[in-house]
Amino acid sequence: MPVSDLMTKIVSLCKRRGFIFPSSEIYGGLSGCWDYGPLGVELKRNLKDAWWKAIVHHRDDVLGLDSSILMQSNVWKASGHANNFSDPFVKCKICGKHFRLDKVWDEMGKSAWVNSLIKEMTGEKDTSFLLGWAKKQGKSLAPNLALVKEPEVTLSWITDLNQSWGGPDLNFQQFIGRMGADTNGKARVPCPQCGEPLPEEGIAANLMLKTSLGPVEETAEKVYLRPETAQGIFVNFRNVIDATSRKLPFGIAQIGKSFRNEITPGNFTFRTREFEQMEIEYFAKPNEAENFYKSWINGRLQWYLDLGIKKENLRLRPHSSDELAHYAKGCTDIEYQFPFGWSELEGIANRADYDLKQHAQFSGQDLQYQDPVTNEKYYPYVIEPSGGVDRAILAFIVNAYHEEEVNGETRVVLKLSKELAPRKIALLPLLKKNADIVALAKNIKSDLQKTWMTVYDDSAAIGKLYRRQDEVGTFYCITVDVDSLSDKQVTVRDRDTMKQDRVSVDQLKKYLTRLL
Repeated sequence: MPVSDLMTKIVSLCKRRGFIFPSSEIYGGLSGCWDYGPLGVELKRNLKDAWWKAIVHHRDDVLGLDSSILMQSNVWKASGHANNFSDPFVKCKICGKHFRLDKVWDEMGKSAWVNSLIKEMTGEKDTSFLLGWAKKQGKSLAPNLALVKEPEVTLSWITDLNQSWGGPDLNFQQFIGRMGADTNGKARVPCPQCGEPLPEEGIAANLMLKTSLGPVEETAEKVYLRPETAQGIFVNFRNVIDATSRKLPFGIAQIGKSFRNEITPGNFTFRTREFEQMEIEYFAKPNEAENFYKSWINGRLQWYLDLGIKKENLRLRPHSSDELAHYAKGCTDIEYQFPFGWSELEGIANRADYDLKQHAQFSGQDLQYQDPVTNEKYYPYVIEPSGGVDRAILAFIVNAYHEEEVNGETRVVLKLSKELAPRKIALLPLLKKNADIVALAKNIKSDLQKTWMTVYDDSAAIGKLYRRQDEVGTFYCITVDVDSLSDKQVTVRDRDTMKQDRVSVDQLKKYLTRLL
């Protein structure tokens, strides 16, 4: 299935079935912001519960925390966000579109004119095809591209690029750069939207969202909506030790909202301005930190696999030295192969002792750890696994989306794991006008919903009801029919196999407990 088609189907399914809605849609929406509908909020809750159980409840060395979104401004000075939390961006002078400088080529891959050009030039093509594209499709898709405005002049600069389009020797970025070459023949990065050459130098943009704390604007304190949850953990390090008497190694986990003034939010819920994080700060002795770093990488990767992500769609990407923060000893991303390419799901970093040292310096408080046996004082190293709730949900939905042909029709099924599926059971009466059937179905539903997320639906014919529940990932459909009134049995249908079992009502809970 083409990438664009798959994402279109995912977005459509999410809205149509109540997973995710555009924020403020009746007023035209708000860029980079999304609302979770009735099914989406259940999926989100299940995901966070699965993370919390794995990280906090099923371990002896991690505690939970829920820190404030608003924090004293000096927190962000100490962390470096106040002065250094920025992404250089460029703005097209013609169409006005903004692009992160480090993501321009990612945007190029989604560009309408670039994809049109690739389609036109696939195979053994010469410059006459470029000229034809420039005079036809190019005029409407990239009116400001040098190739479109002055095709003959531009083509004179690319005579040295005579390799087969898409061949092993063709440098894609150089070729596209020549499409936007200036009058001196210098390659320029063209705007992914309109083709105009983009500025060569970026402009710094602070990604922190500001607000005021206090009812009177003139005297209100300027604060920020936190860009990450990690700092709330660091500033509570001493409080947690004093309250719990914890010894190293131990971690503090938190799930919470964060906010970033992203220049180019996009790819549905992948990059947004309001998002939720799942973060752990794991404190360890400096000489043990590297082993814990490796252990957390393996453990976090396994968590995604255990919840059903296909192994071939996950990979580990260690950061190169030029990507690392100046204080970091190492960082590895867990990446998922989204329809738009490999992108980060979660990062695991060895942050050394930077954070506690910074907060100790700016606050004047002693944040060193004192070993209860040796009385030695030192700043612990920190291992930080940090993942996004919204990105994870998108990955699990994409991973679960399946289309298959059944009796000549396309069946869409969302094969979410039992832990994540927003609905576990649906009660479906075969005849909604039969009061006895309806009463029995509703009684069974009332009993089962005390244990599992269960719904009742009689809004369509049974075949359509099955398809509707398949599409949202409901694990089992239970049909109550005429025979159920006499033999006290119901039909239980499996979502993935569509296999049907006849089960007595009094054994139904035991049967489902074994499966769920």
